Amino acid sequence: MSNSTLVNYTKISPNKNSPRNHAIDTITIHCTAGNKDNTAKQIADFFSSSARGASCNYAVGGDGSIALVVDEKDRSWCTSSSANDHRAITIEVASNIPGTEVNEKAYTALINLVADICKRNGIKKLVWSTDKNSRVNHLNGCNMTVHRDYANKACPGEWLYSRHGDIAAHVNSRLSGGTSATGGETTPATQQKPTQATTGDAVTPYTVRVKITNLNIRKGPGTGYAATGYIKPGVYTITAESTGTGAKKWGKLKSGAGWIALNYTTKV
Repeated sequence: MSNSTLVNYTKISPNKNSPRNHAIDTITIHCTAGNKDNTAKQIADFFSSSARGASCNYAVGGDGSIALVVDEKDRSWCTSSSANDHRAITIEVASNIPGTEVNEKAYTALINLVADICKRNGIKKLVWSTDKNSRVNHLNGCNMTVHRDYANKACPGEWLYSRHGDIAAHVNSRLSGGTSATGGETTPATQQKPTQATTGDAVTPYTVRVKITNLNIRKGPGTGYAATGYIKPGVYTITAESTGTGAKKWGKLKSGAGWIALNYTTKV
């Protein structure tokens, strides 16, 4: 079982079980909830002491660096669940607190790393679900889990949690032979078919307040559509609504910039 060649730094933690007792079929992304500018080396060095009692397989720094902390053949101590960690590759990503935002370089490096892990371990498709039961029981092919599934924690924070569908879409585009908008490549070759026309259902315009930082703007209503940018916290006008993957409801911005997930907004 090989490790990623994208690694810039290696510091193997003593906090592990060797070997893991399950084939790798799951990805679990964590946030450090500290400083989003921390390097992968700083994160790896943090886990180098047995006194920490914790580890991860990989660390991703705010500068886009990647560290190997526990070999893929071994189980890290990361998710408060032995069963999950034996089957998952666990990844700590440098993020801010509060807010748990992640740098663009770290986000790009994360997607590159996850795609590489999936390719080498025969994971043909990443499947994300917003339903905890589907995640922990791997229902309907779901193979992405989060720390909050197994412990009373916010990890990976709302910023990364809300982007798991986006991460899966980028990775799956690469796994299927397409390309990804992240990492300097082109728009995904395969995108979600709209559940309705991309104009959605027109509504009497109303305003919403965006509650999180850097909420994705998408070309259509769903995480299968390419992201065209981000929207900052503030008040915006919605002119149409639609259903779509990744959120209970999507809203079309009056500006024409695209669609946003209304889960992360409140009506004004």
